[in-house]
Amino acid sequence: MTRSIPQELVQNFLKHTPMWYKLTIIGFLLLNPVLVVTVGPFVTGWVLILEFIFTLAMALKSYPLQPGGLLAIEAVLLGMTTPAMVYHETLNNFQVILLLMFMVAGIYFMKDLLLFLFTKILLGVRSKIWLGLLFSLMGAFLSAFLDALTVTAVIIAVATGFYSIYHRVASGKSSHASHDHTSDHEVHALNREDLENFRGFLRNLMMHGAVGTALGGVCTLVGEPQNLLIADKAGWEFMEFLFRMAPVTLPVFAMGLATCLIVEKMRWFDYGFQLSDPVRHILIEYEVEQQKRRDKSDTAKLIVQGVAGIWLIIALALHLAEVGIVGLTVIVFITALNGIIEEHQIGEAFKEALPFTALLVVFFAIVAVIQEQNLFAGIIGYGLSLDATHQTAMFYLANGILSAISDNVFVATVYINEVLRALQAGTITRDQFDLLAVAINTGTNIPSVATPNGQAAFLFLLTSSLAPIIRLSYGRMVWMALPYTITMTLVGLLAVYVALEPTTNFLYDINLIHHHVIPSLETSESVHH
Repeated sequence: MTRSIPQELVQNFLKHTPMWYKLTIIGFLLLNPVLVVTVGPFVTGWVLILEFIFTLAMALKSYPLQPGGLLAIEAVLLGMTTPAMVYHETLNNFQVILLLMFMVAGIYFMKDLLLFLFTKILLGVRSKIWLGLLFSLMGAFLSAFLDALTVTAVIIAVATGFYSIYHRVASGKSSHASHDHTSDHEVHALNREDLENFRGFLRNLMMHGAVGTALGGVCTLVGEPQNLLIADKAGWEFMEFLFRMAPVTLPVFAMGLATCLIVEKMRWFDYGFQLSDPVRHILIEYEVEQQKRRDKSDTAKLIVQGVAGIWLIIALALHLAEVGIVGLTVIVFITALNGIIEEHQIGEAFKEALPFTALLVVFFAIVAVIQEQNLFAGIIGYGLSLDATHQTAMFYLANGILSAISDNVFVATVYINEVLRALQAGTITRDQFDLLAVAINTGTNIPSVATPNGQAAFLFLLTSSLAPIIRLSYGRMVWMALPYTITMTLVGLLAVYVALEPTTNFLYDINLIHHHVIPSLETSESVHH
């Protein structure tokens, strides 16, 4: 039956989402103007935040850019903020936008090298316990200097490739025959047990790798978008950020690796699946065949990507340029030397990051509403009224809980802006600001592993084509992340209490040295802005 134009409009609104979700978003859009008139913009602002968090929490129903963007546009039209304020917030965080635009695209051109490394690890290490640890370590190291989404995308590509190879053989087909690896109808009965174990094996490695991206991502300025945002407000460069986070991130890192070993050894929380010998034999045969096909041109490309990776680490560590500009140099270097000169080839690299970049600007629009209406003034005031030790712990937990149900970049943006305002108003000292900035950064990065909503890498994995074929559902991901969530969050909280205790902690000593050896950060341009 042919639908009318109004019916088509309803059908096309947030297409492919359930009707209840569409009606909920429409209800939000109709409710907000009524609330502005009846209860005022302050209360409406809080309702808007809850509505926006709902769109983040329901990211599996619809990417938050569209429903969240509609709410942000309506807020501007209702006068809860202005286009100029949205532009101001976006401009203040331009470094983060540059990071997403150029750094993520730059790492895209290093995928061949990353695939090569992960493949060697997967087939070269026979012990599942050490393999899980190595995947976690690789995810952590690469995410500390590269981009967590790209690292996750590479691990997904490796897992999908190996899964399809074995699935084809288990279905009795040759390597050149067409095959659908998403269907088990043709899998021989004798191979089904090996296939299920292989699924569990890949699930384990994907979760260890994803948690690894969180372990490494919290440590450095470029590990997560919010890290750069926080560092920019605090006036920290790469090495200073690394040292300031270390009292919390190092114990958490050690506990994360220990948790990996324990769950694999004890086979708890759906971990402990082994790679059977028949599957390993098939995968090794395939890799040997691929090595024979690799020519000198392919080897030269890997060398170029390796040199670019070394340059990237050096440039970031020495802060030779802004992070996004360093990413642009990687793009230029690799594309020039690896023969990638066509516009459409380069354009492919930007597809991965730009949707999230657009969503980030929507974040800043909601933050502009928060700033205009002073929505968080009471909460921040309460937090700052606590004694110094409880301050940092409260900020750590508050950021962690919110990040687990919404998005850690959004939460960090809100809290660091409010703490910066308190510093500029003279409510807190520079030392307090630095400690709270550490608590905010670690709070948004560590407890957020609890759900796919909090970590972009987790959500990316869950929405990938790999998730259904290895039977990785939302509930299973939360279950498998649970041991990491408990151990890492508790160790992080303990570190916040012990390592960030004012006047006796490592960060306080850094401040003393910093304020006496170089000009005070309180006069830095970023803080005054």
